Amino acid sequence: MPAPPTPSRALAVQRLLTEHCSAPVTVDGWQPLEPWTVARFQVEGAGAARTAIAKWVRPGTGRTARRESWRPAAECAALRFLAEDAETRLAPRVIAFDPAAGLLVLEDLAPRVALDTLLARDGAAAHAERLTAFARALGRLGAVTAGRADAYRSRRATLGPVDREAADTQPFADHRQEGARWATVLGVPPGARVSAELTRADAVLSEPGPFLALSNGDAEANNLLVHASGPADAPLIDFEAARFTHALADAVCLYLPGPGWLSVGDPVASGLAGRHRHALAQGVPQAEDDRLFGFGLAAACLSWALIRLRRFPALDARARGDESRSQLVATLEAAARTASNHSSLPHLAGWADRIAATLRSRWPDADQDFTDPVRFPPYRRRG
Repeated sequence: MPAPPTPSRALAVQRLLTEHCSAPVTVDGWQPLEPWTVARFQVEGAGAARTAIAKWVRPGTGRTARRESWRPAAECAALRFLAEDAETRLAPRVIAFDPAAGLLVLEDLAPRVALDTLLARDGAAAHAERLTAFARALGRLGAVTAGRADAYRSRRATLGPVDREAADTQPFADHRQEGARWATVLGVPPGARVSAELTRADAVLSEPGPFLALSNGDAEANNLLVHASGPADAPLIDFEAARFTHALADAVCLYLPGPGWLSVGDPVASGLAGRHRHALAQGVPQAEDDRLFGFGLAAACLSWALIRLRRFPALDARARGDESRSQLVATLEAAARTASNHSSLPHLAGWADRIAATLRSRWPDADQDFTDPVRFPPYRRRG
């Protein structure tokens, strides 16, 4: 039986690698990793036989297509930027890049798997060491890139035009404002003191000062690769939305439920908060200042909670018992709790709690104790 034809994308990768290596290269075993525009393949030639990963631009039209066209360049720039530090292995290495085609070839980090896959399968308790590696990796990313924004932007500029939105330190600011508008619709408008604290939070997130650091733009457990057993090294992946922003924006996932979770447990009691903060302080000594750290973290967490609130109309239309409602309530309350624990932004935290209470009243199915470690264990995936 003849072998199936080689996909056109694989042929494009083969041409790119042949040009890159200045020697014949063969691409085989093309394996799409759906639903992403990613594939794993085998490469032979140029004195090596190995597997590698290819990524390319998502299809789209109009503004969406223009925005997507910048993603491969952003990821390439970020990964090459990180590779400048030979001792830091926080992410995969770039093998080759074709800016015109938006085609990126990366080293394959298999047999590692995404951390969230293990958490969903086994729960957090079974992977405490890997969660610690996750917290440490996020802190190290901030530590090794803080103060280097100009160097990154210079490297990024060599790969073509930069999407202004993608370079923004606050890419979701409009979403946060939309969330605040829905709070008003719910009958919980921000008063003068809340508005004043919103302005202060916005200022520190827009101008992070010494906390300005590189983020992959999606700091969640699905973007950390770990060994299912054995070494606990943990490279980060998916830098398509890479940007310099407030380093503590990447810490939000340790304190608040992300899109896939109802609960993240207590990061202080588990030690994750301390591991992250210690790693970050190696390059951002201001992270040891309780006031600066607490304010930045509270601002980042409450900002994310408001961003999630923009989903209110969609969730309100869903059937009773939809767990996305519970996730939104849990997110608002976790953000308020984090701010209170750090004695920061008390009026903003109180507002988040009032919004959550209003949603509990509106959605009786979401009126539950999300801090209950038995009913809602850490990293319980939504149905």
